[in-house]
Order: sequence, then structure tokens, then C-alpha cells
Amino acid sequence: MVEDDSVTDPQEVQEWIDSIRAVIEHKGADAAASLLSSTISAAQQDGVFEPRITQTTYQNTIRKKNEPPYPGSLDIEARLHNQIRWNAMMMVSKANKELTGIGGHISTYASQSHLWEVGFNHHFLGKDDGAGDHVYFQGHASPGIYARAWFEGRFDEEMISRFRQESNGPGLSSYPHPRLMPDFWEYPTVSMGLGALTAIRQARFNKYLSDRGLKDTSKSHIWYFMGDGESDEPESLSDLAFASKEGLDNITITVSCNLQRLDGPVRGNQKIIQELEGRFAGAGWDVIKLLWGSSWDPIFAADSDGLLQARLESLVDGDEQRIFTSEGEIIREELFNSEQLKSLVSHLSDEQLESLVADVGGHDPVKINAAFTRARASDVPTVILARTVKGWGLGPAFAGRNTTHQKKKAETDSLQWIRDDMELSFSDEDLENMPFITPEMVPEEVTYLRERRQAMGGFFPQRTAEGVIESLPSADVFAEFDSGTRAEQQVSTTMAFVRLLSNLLKSEEIGARIVPIIPDEARTFGMDPLFSSVGIYSPLGQLYKPVDHNVLMKYKESKSGQMMEEGINEAGALSTFIASGMSYATHSCPTIPFYVFYSMFGFQRVADLIWSAADSRTRGFLIGATSGRTTLNGEGLQHQDGHSLLMAHTNPAVRAWDPAFAYETAAIIKHGLEEMYGQNKDVIHYIAVYNENHPMPAKPEGVDEGIIKGAYLLRPARTREGPLVRLLGSGPIMLQAMAASEILESHGVRCEIWSVTSYGELRREAKANSDWNLLNKASEVKVSWAEECFADGNVTVAVSDNIAAVPDLIREWIGGKYIVLGTDGFGRSDTRDALRQFFRINAEHVALAALSGLVDTGVLHPDEFISIRDELSISGEDIPDVTEI
Repeated sequence: MVEDDSVTDPQEVQEWIDSIRAVIEHKGADAAASLLSSTISAAQQDGVFEPRITQTTYQNTIRKKNEPPYPGSLDIEARLHNQIRWNAMMMVSKANKELTGIGGHISTYASQSHLWEVGFNHHFLGKDDGAGDHVYFQGHASPGIYARAWFEGRFDEEMISRFRQESNGPGLSSYPHPRLMPDFWEYPTVSMGLGALTAIRQARFNKYLSDRGLKDTSKSHIWYFMGDGESDEPESLSDLAFASKEGLDNITITVSCNLQRLDGPVRGNQKIIQELEGRFAGAGWDVIKLLWGSSWDPIFAADSDGLLQARLESLVDGDEQRIFTSEGEIIREELFNSEQLKSLVSHLSDEQLESLVADVGGHDPVKINAAFTRARASDVPTVILARTVKGWGLGPAFAGRNTTHQKKKAETDSLQWIRDDMELSFSDEDLENMPFITPEMVPEEVTYLRERRQAMGGFFPQRTAEGVIESLPSADVFAEFDSGTRAEQQVSTTMAFVRLLSNLLKSEEIGARIVPIIPDEARTFGMDPLFSSVGIYSPLGQLYKPVDHNVLMKYKESKSGQMMEEGINEAGALSTFIASGMSYATHSCPTIPFYVFYSMFGFQRVADLIWSAADSRTRGFLIGATSGRTTLNGEGLQHQDGHSLLMAHTNPAVRAWDPAFAYETAAIIKHGLEEMYGQNKDVIHYIAVYNENHPMPAKPEGVDEGIIKGAYLLRPARTREGPLVRLLGSGPIMLQAMAASEILESHGVRCEIWSVTSYGELRREAKANSDWNLLNKASEVKVSWAEECFADGNVTVAVSDNIAAVPDLIREWIGGKYIVLGTDGFGRSDTRDALRQFFRINAEHVALAALSGLVDTGVLHPDEFISIRDELSISGEDIPDVTEI
């Protein structure tokens, strides 16, 4: 595979020729001729012949002659590396010996450890001077980071002994979790395949901060570490082209290519490193292959005919994994499987052959340093494909075995092997207690480690949260929405939100800090005026004249643009939301993201990223636009959302809101700003907004507390005679509740109308109070807001454009008869009136539900109920099966 680019180095030309030779060997001369012909043809059309290789031979990219001198002491670092590896292993093994089943991973850190040690000592910049790097550590390898932090003086032995023991006091979390260790971990990374996506968007956000003059990030580099097995996750490699398109020269992805995933080989029948090279190079990344350690250099130098190179090229990963973890005799017979190849290693004993195949590039500090140095200097995004061994240095029971990921502790024979290999002084009796190497035992290495981190700008990882914004917008910015609209003026809550966002963008206090994020739906939401007023961010500016250049709301890209137009990419947009919402901690420069999206494409599509955002302690606003199963009426099953609010309530860090009116929306956003950026709380506010236009009422007096607590009395009963019912409405279905009250009042039933802005917030407080009351019987009972509002014995009917499980969240705290109407089932295309009739949430069904409750409580005779039901033209048999709708 070739593309046009410059080749000037004779060695690179030779590699291109070798790749053609490899095609001849594996696919035949015709295939090679076809490849060569198409390459030449394309180059001639451009008037050049400068092929760029996207798949090279199975060799190190950086030749020995081009390796820079190593900047530290290899001897001290080798000892330090062993000591940290030992403690990491002891941490997991000891925890599992004392607490059966506590879990943990030993082999992953052994695979990454050399890469990280070189990085810690010479490449990862700390943030003591306000700048610094961002490192996404592979999550399963967390014990190695903890062990190093102990040597740095950040943990003591008691803390190290509390690995995965967090419930009863301070402990060490299983993986990198900022939510659980907010002063230590910066990014959550494990198992989800989301790290590369969020790291790439972090790199772009760093450029955004610089280009907009908010923060100088020119010295910051993003280092993301992943395993080759993780590359199978769709999200892992989904944004590669985006990185090169945006010119992200500030990111390096390092893939630990130990050829293994959890159960077996990543590519048993192919070569994952070659595959990854093609994918990254084809997307415009600089690819650095880090395959062979220094012991191989003289062997390759003697391979004048390229026979060893061809042999390694032809070896599929399943065989490479097996042979490279075999005994010397097998290595000699199966890897060096010809007389010519055997002659290359005839001077080596079987034991030396075993050492040779263990000396792969990802465990050679000199070659790692060369790769990191080149990566940081690159002017394009860079990937390092580092050949490693899972369980490296942990003995035959661990290294390269398919079962190694699941091993939670080292047995006695393994401990003895590792002790001897590391030349440690522990006796066999000592090993029975699984001893640590304490910092006091190795003062020279500890001093060296701390001096290196001081020289590199401070400890790593480290998270410092400075998120308070001293001055938030005044009440005047929000007061515009308190007066409501004229009767003839109809707006949606989406329109109200966009108007408020425009006001906030103009705010002197926070306007520059706001980051509007759109996944190619700005025109749908009425946000296209922002194109010209604040501009769309592009690191290239605008190199073209847009088709709408002569209109006021033209499509305007700018290097200083404020809006993030993410295209049809909800996962990428949410990753940008995370980068912006974490900036108070990653850069001590708080920005305020407003990510606006089709509600159906939020929690349903990227809920795992939102969970990751919560773990990251992200702050910001998620705006679920065009919400509702009947409000977005024409879009049908795929687009009509009636369940995102329920999903939102399952995330402990999310405050989920369902406002009906403009003043409620404004009050919620005002509260969110104060909570996140005034009170320094690490939460996310999810707000459902709708596209149904209706008159907006003026804000009643004294309702601010209720709006934020989750419910308030919108309109008391208008008469004193007759039975009383409560109608609870949310979103645009509030209008149906209000219309239902007219029907009920015409039949002598009094109605209170309540606006419920958040069933989740009502439940959060009520559940906390109930839990307290459960354990404190001698104390005064705590009464929740939900009980204050709804504890008496009336009939209560709740209705919204969401599934019934949303209002059901507070059933436990409602007195009397509680009836919930919702949009359970799949959506379908029709008019709003028809859909609300179909899902039984229109005014007639709301009124009938209230009357049914009065029958159940003995207030209304069943015959009168049947008469009114017939009057409303509702059939008692019209109950569809929700599995069918």
C-alpha cells in the first residue's frame, strides 16, 4: 500500500522496495506488478514519483545509527524498574492472598513497565510550572503507577496495602478513577476502548485553548497508552483521520503490541502490528515501529540477504507468540529454520537465544527513548507500535501465556524465579509473607527517581482542580425569561435555550469560557446564527469562500472560532465535551461546555462516554434537544426519545431536568453554573428541551426553590367545591395537563397543577432522607421535598413525554392514589395529537386517569366514570401491547 509523500532517505526507498518484494513472496509477482504500476501511474499524474509507504517491513523504524544517547543512568533505572515491578506484583498478590477474589492484574504492567519508566524519567512533563503533559495510562496496569508513587513519597505502605479496598477509608482504586482518587488520577482509562477517542479530542482541545488565547498549551503533549487487543474496540481507532486532518502534532499513541488479548492472540493468523501500521499510516500518522531490542542489532547486521527479515515477516502472530516464549532448542529449530538462518545465531547458546527473543523493542530503554524523542518532535500525530511481552520478566508461568491476564497472584515457584532473576535478597521464608521493597531499602534509586521527576516538572499523574469562576453572570442575564411571552408569541424550550446561550456568550463574566458543541445539527436547533457571531473553530481558519458568504448567518470557520462543529459524530462531540468540562483540572482554566444534540443520540448512543465523563469529574451542560416520544412527531421509532431521562437518572453525577417553560430552563442553567463553577461541584446537568412551540407564561413568585428541588405548585385549585386531584406535568405535556384540568373542572373536580422539573432530584433527596430515617429512629424524622409536596392523601396523576418509569421514581413518597401515564413502547410517525392519543397522554386521558383515581378512592361512582369516558370517546379496550408498539 502506498500513497504520495516525500521519500528522500535511501533507507526508506529500500524499505519501499522491500515491501514490493514481500508482496511478490506472499501474493505473487502479478500482485506486486499491479501495486507498482498503480503507484507509478498515480505519481506520474501528479508529476512526481514520491511514494509513501503505509506498510513497511517487520523492522524497527529508527536505525541504531540514528538513536540519540540515553539521557540517564541505565544501571540505576534497571534496578529501579525491577523494584517497582516487584512491588506492583506484591501489591496484587498480597491483596488476593489476604482477601480472596479481590482481583487485580499483574501481567499488564509488566508489558508496559519499560515504556512508562523511560517516560517518567525523561519524557512526561509535570505541571509544576502550569503547563505539562497529559498521560492516559493503560488502566489494568495501575499497580505499577501506585508502586512508583510510593517511592515518590506520595503513598505509604499502609496505603499500598489497601489496593482495591476503598469502602472503609482511603484505599487505592482498581483502575485510574478520578472520581475515587481526585488528587491523583487525571483520566479514567480501562476496558471501554474510549481512551484514544478522548485523548485525540483532548489534543484538539489543547489547540483550541491556545488558538483562542485562553491557555498556552504549546508545551503540552498527549501520551495515550493502549494494548493491541484494545484496537478491536470500534472507538479506539475511529478518530485517526480526524487527528491528521486537524494537524494534531501534540499527540502520541503508544500501542503495547504483546500480541495478546484476554483469551488468546489478537491476530493468531495475521500480524497485528502490520495491520495497525497500515491503518495509522493510511490515516496520515507517523508510524514508529519499535520491534527489536539492541541484542538483535548485530544479528540483523549480519543478515546481508534479508533472510531473517523475510522469516519474521512471514511468521504469523500465533506462532510468534508461541516460539518467542519457548525454550532455546525450539527457538533455534522453528524460528531459525534453515541452515542460513541457523548460521546467524550459531554463536549463541540456547539460553542466549531465550534472552534474544525476550529482548523486544518495547522493553529496551535505549530504543524506547529514541522513539519517544522522535514522536515529540514530529509535526504530525504519531503512533509507536511497541513489541512487548505480556508478563515480561515474571517467569515462564506468566510471560506470553494466554492465561496471563487472569492471573491475580504469583505462586511460590514464580516468586522464587522472579527474585532470582532480579537478584533480590529475600529468602524463601521471606517470600511466604510476600514482602515489599520499601523506599528505605533502596535510597539511591529513590533519590534518583525523585530528582528525575523534579527535573521533569513534578510528580505524575497528579490532578489539581481549580475550577471556581470568581464572577458568574448577574441575574439580569436570566431575568429576560421571567416575564414570559405574549399570548400570540409561541416559542419552544429549545428556542428559549438558544436565546439564553446567546446571552451567555455575550456575558463579560463567562462569555469567552463557553464552548458550544454541535454534532452537525445547529440549523435544526436554531443555532446557526452562532456561525457568524462566534465562529466555528478550525485550526486552519477558512481557506475557502462559503456558498452562503453573502448572507448574514454565513458558515464561518475561524482559528479563533468558539463553536465546535463536530460533524455527524456524537462520540467525538462527547469526547470534546469531556475535554472542555475537565479543563478546570487539566489546565486550571475552566471552560463551560454546552453540548447540544438530538436527545435520542445521547444517553442511548454514548452513555458509556457519559459514564466516563462522570468518572473524569467533567462539568458542563448536556442539552437533549428535540426530546419526547410524541413531540418529535414525524421522526418515528429511531428518533423519538422517551427514555433518556430515565437513563440519565442512573448516572450518579448527572442532574437530569425536564422543564416545561423558558423561565424554568433559565433557572436551571443559572443553578447549574453556580453549582459547578461557583460551588466547585463535579456534576453534569442534562436538560431535555423540546421543539414544540407554545406561549411561555410569566414566572410565578417564589418558585425558584421548587424548580431546583424538582417540583412546585404552578396553579392552585381555582374553586373550593368538589373533590381535589393533583396533576403533575413536565415538558410540553404540561399543556395536556392544563387542558385536562379544564375537562375535570367542567365535571366538578378541583385541580392543582404542579410542574415537575426533575423526578430525579426529587428522588435523590427523598432516598437520602429515607436512608437516614432508616438508621436513626430516636432522632427527628427528616421530611423530603417530595413528601412536603405530595404526602397527603389526594389522587395524583403524573404525565410526561417519557416512559412511565420516570415519574415512578418518586412513587414511594407519594400519599394517596398515584397514577402515572407515559409513552412506553416504540415511537412511530404521525401528528402530535394522534401520537398523544395513541400513547394515552393527551388531555382526555389525563382527565380520565384522575377520574379513575377518584373511583378507586370511593369519591366517584363507576357509572359516572363510564359516562364521562364515553363522552370523551375513549374505549376501555384500546390498550395496545407495549412490546408491539
